[in-house]
Amino acid sequence: MELITTYICKKGDIGVHDNMFGGTIMSLIDDAAASYTAQICDTQRIVTLKIDELVFKKPVKVGSILKIYGNVIKFGNTSVTVEIDVRKHNVYTGVQETVTYTKIVFVRIDDEGKPLPIHQYVKDRYWERKEQFGKGLLSAEEKNNNIYNKKINYGI
Repeated sequence: MELITTYICKKGDIGVHDNMFGGTIMSLIDDAAASYTAQICDTQRIVTLKIDELVFKKPVKVGSILKIYGNVIKFGNTSVTVEIDVRKHNVYTGVQETVTYTKIVFVRIDDEGKPLPIHQYVKDRYWERKEQFGKGLLSAEEKNNNIYNKKINYGI
């Protein structure tokens, strides 16, 4: 899995039991996963179709740092299924504990909200990057400075 985003729990995120409100964590997951998927698919038009079960395994307190990791599990014709792992990061030890995890299905859409196919080159590029670099998203520097880009022509 690759790191998608990091978030620090603030007082405004806390529910009645002095833990981070589950709805806030759900929102963070959906936002991070949608942003990740949109980047993978080269489009801003990605919508959430389904979020699997969320089991909250650890409480999150004010000041806790959350790291959200993601990974594409599979591509469909118009959909992408990603797995998401939310971990609480201890800044003193570096130890991370899973707070919750889930799978989410996103669909690429057009201007009218109708499903659009995900291009085959997007799917191929993701799996090639995962194999070569261990991650599906590359930084601008990685994209510009790697032999990888000189070898692959996606016919775009």
